[in-house]
Amino acid sequence: MNIISWNVNGIRAALKKGFLDWLSKESPDVLCLQETKISEDQLDEDLKSPSGYKTVWKSGEKRGYSGVTVFYKSEPLNIITKFPSKYLNDEGRVIESEFENFILYNVYFPNGQKDDDRLSYKLKFYEVFLKYILNRRHETKKELVVVGDFNTAHTEIDLKNPKENQNYSGFMPIERKWIDKYIEAGLTDIFRDRHPEEEGHYTWWTYRFQARTRNIGWRIDYFMITKEFTDNIVDCGILKDVQGSDHCPVFLNIK
Repeated sequence: MNIISWNVNGIRAALKKGFLDWLSKESPDVLCLQETKISEDQLDEDLKSPSGYKTVWKSGEKRGYSGVTVFYKSEPLNIITKFPSKYLNDEGRVIESEFENFILYNVYFPNGQKDDDRLSYKLKFYEVFLKYILNRRHETKKELVVVGDFNTAHTEIDLKNPKENQNYSGFMPIERKWIDKYIEAGLTDIFRDRHPEEEGHYTWWTYRFQARTRNIGWRIDYFMITKEFTDNIVDCGILKDVQGSDHCPVFLNIK
């Protein structure tokens, strides 16, 4: 199974930049999108039912903000879009898809840059979501695949200028400790596991300062999987040349 994840920073903007042509050419088995910024009543048929796919959309209470969606070639055993916590519900940030031997979570983690309230919200989201997925693993006895925009660069090699950014949300120690906690809980950042010392691999670049051309970026889009599932991973990587957003897609191939 080939899974691709991409923060499109607005699906309508991505459509104007050739999204459907890219989807047809790339043809993943599952495509997870974050920050779609659209409600279901705004969708046309090209997005609801693109050729060869079924889709599930989750939007937040605030229109034009956040949002996640999943495109499937084969329908999962179960799909969950409503969760027991407001943190996982209100802003349209999580879709859970259950397959035969793993559960896939498409997640758009909050951005904490706006103010202290949003930083606190982001940290609480990390806490609530981790507790939820660990409970689900205990209930189902299935492996976990968590994919999406984590909005935090974990280590210094995950962004171009770590020293200049250590006091900014996205690379603050308190945020990075939550990535540590996910790993301590049994999850593996599979890209970093396969490329442990390699620098210069990024998934997000600001639109300013020709950052993408100069590769001044951050790696904040991950696949986190349970350790016991790592032997099932054939390949993973970053599709750095794909345009259409300030993020690029990341992929995971599962045997």
